[in-house]
Order: sequence, then C-alpha cells, then structure tokens
Amino acid sequence: MENAKLQEIWKNIDQHIDEKSDNELNLLLRSKAKEIINKFHIILGASIGISTGVLCFLTIAIMNRSSDLLYIINNIFLGILTLISVGASICSWLKLRNKKYDLSLKEWLKIRIDLLSRWLVGRVSKLYLIVVPILYILSVMSIHVYFEKKSFLEVIKAEESIIGLLVASPIGLFVSFFTIWKIRKYQLNKLLFLKDLYCRLCQKD
Repeated sequence: MENAKLQEIWKNIDQHIDEKSDNELNLLLRSKAKEIINKFHIILGASIGISTGVLCFLTIAIMNRSSDLLYIINNIFLGILTLISVGASICSWLKLRNKKYDLSLKEWLKIRIDLLSRWLVGRVSKLYLIVVPILYILSVMSIHVYFEKKSFLEVIKAEESIIGLLVASPIGLFVSFFTIWKIRKYQLNKLLFLKDLYCRLCQKD
C-alpha cells in the first residue's frame, strides 16, 4: 500500500498528522485498532470480575443456608447461569486476544470484526432481553432472602416482601437494561469505527 494511501486513511482519524513512512503509518493504524479492541477486553474483564464475585457470594450463601432447599435451588440455578456467562466472557476474551503475528492489519481486523459482529448484531445479540430479567429476579431473591435471615419460603409468603419486590423490580430492571443499552451502544460505535477502517483499507488496495 502506498504511503499516500495510508496517509489518507490515517487523516480520517487524525487531521494533524505529519508525513510518516509506510511502516510508521501501519504501526499507527494497528495501534489505534488494538486500542479499540482493548476497550472490549476491559468490558469483558469487568464482566468476568463481577460474575466471579457473584459466584463467591452464592457459594458462601449456600454454605450458610445449607438447610434451606428452595434457597439452594435458587442459588444453584443462578450459579449455573453465571458460570455460563463467565465461560462465554472468557472465551470471547481469549478469541479477541488471540495473536497471529503473520497477519496483515486488514486480515487481523477482519477476524475481530467478524467475532464482534456475531456477538453484537448476530443471532444471540438479543438473548440478554430474556436472560437479564431471569438473572435479576434470581439475584434479588438470593440477596433479599440472605439478608432477611429468613427461609426462602417465609420470604415469598410474606406480603411485605412480595410488595417490596414488585415495586422495586421495574426500577431495577430499567436500570439494568439502561446500563446494558449504554454499554452496547458504546460497543456498536467502536465496531462501526473498526468496520469503517477495514473498508478504507480494502478500498486502498
């Protein structure tokens, strides 16, 4: 790729760039792409950390409430979903992290764009609409029962507890979905940037 073509691509990112060599421009473009991919790594890392914390809490809660069968079932189901989430996040992190030094910038970008597109706009991209309410309800019940220091059955039979959960749930779900929407919007914007960079690289070949 000619230096002038690389200059034109980079100027769409930085209007004040000085004249640089082909190698310098390639390194700049690759560095910018890696910077964006690293932001996805941070989000996935945070997800893994939060999920790990949830699993620790569930383990402690089950140990302290070993005689409450319904509570254990609730926590085990929540734990399974959380483990699946952790596994998916780790796999995603490793796939994005996978290093192949013999790839050109265009090939390197294409692999990651395909991965991110499957997660953000593919068939499973709307799965969170089903999973989040389930996780929210199970999590709230687990925390509420644990700190109420009552059995699971006693809590769900108590009118005050049920009314409190019914009132708080819409607010909690709204906050959960709003947070996820903001994160997804941020990720989609970064994905669009990577796609635009890839298209420009293809056009300049």
